[in-house]
Amino acid sequence: MKNYVLGAVGTLLVALLPQQSSAQETVLRVSTGGTNVSTLDAHRASATDDVAVVSWIYNGLVRFRPGSADPKNIEPDLAERWETSPDGKVWTFHLRKGVKFQGDWGTLDADDAVYSLQRAADPKRSTFSSDFAAVEKIEKLDDLTVRVTLKYPDVNFLGRVSNYHGGNIVSRKAAEELGDRFGVQPVGTGPFSFVEQVTQQYVRLSANPDYFRGKPKIDTIMVRVIPSDSARELAFASGELDLMYAKREQRWVDAARRRSGFNVDIFQPGEYRILHINQSVPPLNDIRVRQAIAAAINVDDLVRYVGKDVGPKGCSVVPPGYLGEDCSVRYGFDLAKAKALLAEAGYKDGITIKAIVSNVSAQQPIMEIIQAQLAKAGIKLDMQVVDHATYQSQTRKDLSGLVFYGAARFPIADTYLSEFFHSRATVNTPTAATNFSHCAVADKEIEQARTAADAETQKALWKEAQRKIMEDVCAVPLFELRQVWAHGDRLAYGYELKGSLNLAPPITEATTLSTR
Repeated sequence: MKNYVLGAVGTLLVALLPQQSSAQETVLRVSTGGTNVSTLDAHRASATDDVAVVSWIYNGLVRFRPGSADPKNIEPDLAERWETSPDGKVWTFHLRKGVKFQGDWGTLDADDAVYSLQRAADPKRSTFSSDFAAVEKIEKLDDLTVRVTLKYPDVNFLGRVSNYHGGNIVSRKAAEELGDRFGVQPVGTGPFSFVEQVTQQYVRLSANPDYFRGKPKIDTIMVRVIPSDSARELAFASGELDLMYAKREQRWVDAARRRSGFNVDIFQPGEYRILHINQSVPPLNDIRVRQAIAAAINVDDLVRYVGKDVGPKGCSVVPPGYLGEDCSVRYGFDLAKAKALLAEAGYKDGITIKAIVSNVSAQQPIMEIIQAQLAKAGIKLDMQVVDHATYQSQTRKDLSGLVFYGAARFPIADTYLSEFFHSRATVNTPTAATNFSHCAVADKEIEQARTAADAETQKALWKEAQRKIMEDVCAVPLFELRQVWAHGDRLAYGYELKGSLNLAPPITEATTLSTR
């Protein structure tokens, strides 16, 4: 009966989708696994499902080579070349000539680039304004030349103007004329143009015939909304999908690899899973209680559940492989120590902690394991399981004692330290971001590292920041949950997929879909 119902749902979804306009049209059918695409405004889109679609619509001044999330593989995109001043504070970008925006929105020039970067740096118009804190001035030198002056050298600057988050370039004319509607009528220069969106059903994109790298070989992308893992898998297995966001569990990966037509892609960056401990909630304001929580969690058990391919273990509050990661201070599983610390803190009969938990498959099962582990130390975890949108809202209102959170960011220590462990980012404050722990012990080092005169000084400051955060037990590092997607035999990416900062396989002008 279960399979029949899922099959009926899949058939209904297909019936609701617009049909191909011709037998020759090449349609790539994708599901990112979300409940809806909320905005396609490049400077507002932060949800995983939004970012995936945004990455197919826009370009940055520079880009990560398709299939790579390594900063060493940044290459020209809308800027064909650039220069940097000897002190690293002045960047001059020379734009490609004749790049057209999608639709009838004209040709890219320096006005669009200046407008886009200023918009990305404006907290009233951008989710990513903090990424541009180092920017002092953005100016047009001529129609194809843009100069950015920084307050201080920023080793991450090229990443900030790449095809990721605030670095995406929008049409000034379209953004100004459309205003608040720009998020549902986006205009970029990328390989695919927005056509239409039906809320909670699909988003349709079409090949940009004027794309400066050449018209894509795929005519249409249909991004279908199928939030259920089982329904999405059934749609893929029955041929209704060519590419899907898959289950990030080793057991699923191992089983899928044995199935015909399931080509499993595991790539970085992973969303680094950390358990944040809210110090504003008693008794978590007692460091001994926080130390007890850290000692009661057996991360090796979590990794065994998730799987070594999908979820390699972390050791610091900075994700594995990020520039500046330091593991000098580590936590170890020690149940006896956890019980002793609780008793020392005056809680020999145990404590109860409230936790808001998302019901998504990448979170709830992990939190259930943690709940069982903490119980052995006398720590009762009162889990309130809610849908993912409610979890996001309530944790940002400071309503949870423990917050299990995962995020992938530009792979440099500053991005994680600033967003999750600087006091300015504390949730439920005017400058709120994702500092769920109210951690404030390393502000000085985080700030000084941004303006450090050389790389070694910067790394030393990041190391000290991590030492302070770990010793204060602001959070417990768990594992890196890597991206897992599956594609059918007909789909060829046109590059080797090792990484994607936008958390979905790039669909480029070189991507192909063979006929059945």
